[in-house]
Amino acid sequence: MKNLGTEHENLDQKAYLIIKNMITNRKLLPGDKIPQEKLAQELGISRTPLVSALKYMEKEKLVEAKPRRGFYVRLFTVQEMVSIFELREVLEGLAARRAATCITDSQSSKLDGFFKQFFPPIDPTQYKAYAQTDRQFHSYVTEIGSKEFLKSILQTYNIISFSYQVISSEGLVRPPDETIHEHRALIDAICSHAPDDAEALMRRHFRRTIGFLKNEIEKEAIAIKH
Repeated sequence: MKNLGTEHENLDQKAYLIIKNMITNRKLLPGDKIPQEKLAQELGISRTPLVSALKYMEKEKLVEAKPRRGFYVRLFTVQEMVSIFELREVLEGLAARRAATCITDSQSSKLDGFFKQFFPPIDPTQYKAYAQTDRQFHSYVTEIGSKEFLKSILQTYNIISFSYQVISSEGLVRPPDETIHEHRALIDAICSHAPDDAEALMRRHFRRTIGFLKNEIEKEAIAIKH
């Protein structure tokens, strides 16, 4: 006899992972309504496990429920994004330090391959590919340097950041010509087993992004006054 409880949990997990992947890859953008009936049909499941997955994602702040309207991908304010990047600065700084301490030769070889295909000035047609590489790079550093608990915390913050609502720039907060040099310096520090440099560079990388977002908030405030 089948264990119906376990089967239901597996369907919940399947729906959860698929929706999360759609948000990460920007197939569902901030503010988009989650098409429950269409997704349930495509996945070959009932709406029950789908709703269970969405309720869990609501707790993670990835989606929000609107009464009588359904579930929507959470649309974060710029100030909320600042708070998220401040947390990532500290946590990914720690992950970078740990990665520089424990990285293996094979991991170093893989990490060194990131961003090799991009040469400034980077054409806007390459922004989507750059954004994907950016996501993969930060996830891989986290994978190398994080203990399980830190990794699980960062995954949610990273997904929120990667689904950032600037649609025209593929979710990138700053232009690739500005960040590619920071990414390459980070790769060099981690692969060279320089934990102090790796942490400092990762934290500086995020502080610059935070500064950019704060400038956007100031510009918006000035525009409202006038």
